[in-house]
Amino acid sequence: MKDTSLYQQILGDTSPWHVAAVRLDAAAQTVEIEMALNGDELWGCPECGRKMRGHGSDRRKWRHLDSCQFKTFLVADVPRVICPDHGARTVKVPWSEPRGRFTALFERFAIDVLQACSTKQAAGLLRISWDEADGIKQRAVRRGLARRADEPVRRLCVDEKAVGRGQDYVTVVSSLDAGRARVLHMGDGRKRETLDVFWLGLGAERQEGVEAVAMDMWQPFWDSTVTHVPQGVEKIVHDPYHLATYMNKAVDQVRRSEHAALAYRQDDTLKGSRMLWLYGEENVPSKWVIRFRKLIENTRLKTAKAWAVKELWRDFWKSPDEDAAAATFKEWYREAMATRLEPVKKVARMFKAHLRNILTYFRLRISNGPAEAINSRISELVLQSCGYRNRERFKNDVFFYLGGLELYPAQ
Repeated sequence: MKDTSLYQQILGDTSPWHVAAVRLDAAAQTVEIEMALNGDELWGCPECGRKMRGHGSDRRKWRHLDSCQFKTFLVADVPRVICPDHGARTVKVPWSEPRGRFTALFERFAIDVLQACSTKQAAGLLRISWDEADGIKQRAVRRGLARRADEPVRRLCVDEKAVGRGQDYVTVVSSLDAGRARVLHMGDGRKRETLDVFWLGLGAERQEGVEAVAMDMWQPFWDSTVTHVPQGVEKIVHDPYHLATYMNKAVDQVRRSEHAALAYRQDDTLKGSRMLWLYGEENVPSKWVIRFRKLIENTRLKTAKAWAVKELWRDFWKSPDEDAAAATFKEWYREAMATRLEPVKKVARMFKAHLRNILTYFRLRISNGPAEAINSRISELVLQSCGYRNRERFKNDVFFYLGGLELYPAQ
């Protein structure tokens, strides 16, 4: 079998192009495949499809999948057409996207490699530069975002993520519609205007289709959602994860205050117990069970009272429905206020003020747990990249790895 026939079978249907020659450079470890035409083809304008004859050509070169461990390239003189409406345009070739420097098969393989490791590692494995690897990622993300432009969104999570020093945040909107969380939008800051950009980008019809939005009690997010989502007040769920965090912080504030008072009297009862109070009783490590049981049974400890209220709050989420949850909350609120512990009372009053959107959980059954998993993966990306100096490249990477996009070029 001739080399031209072999590579024609490898490339598949490339009509109206065919393999005219194959050149091997053993010293450079490259294979160059010359693609040619019969010369009598009519070409469609890439913009409107109008058929016409070619006017001149441009010499182009594309990196293809390696063959026998040699870098393999396709080369061709690609015709130009002069469209009356769109002017001079280079025609499309069947093995690559317009203005691409790689074949579609190479980009598909490169995307798989990039998904599995860092950009630097992928560039080494693919034998391309870091900039070329990053360019493949950027094109893949643009391609994926364009494909889901009109996709309906129903169940969403809104959260913020600290990405730099100080109060440097991004707002992350995730979708739960595909069975797993995927990033839909990232905006700088955590102001109302940041989330407004996402809602306005959806359009009225897609805003109407939103069924549930999980978020913490950050007021700018609430205001933005209520403004743009029809009946938004009934669709917002204040996330159980963040509410538990507020309770844990309240218990820790009580512990710190009480520990300082006890230490002043040379009493080290609470010394080294900070992490213990974060556990539920059933989850305490076996080596700490005896000590922890003594702590929670000590009726003189204010921290034990705060922890008991925290545990009652966990029971709140076991309520079977919204009405039962409302009744349980009244009992919990009474117990929380009876502790006379200001950090606990402060959290209880905050929960009461937002009770309407806490109770919606029992109807909509959505939480920000998947969004927190995404935040953890974002932290891994930042660590893997040793930080990002370019915010747009950071967002692009988040969409590439966590956007759930259809990244591959069309074949």
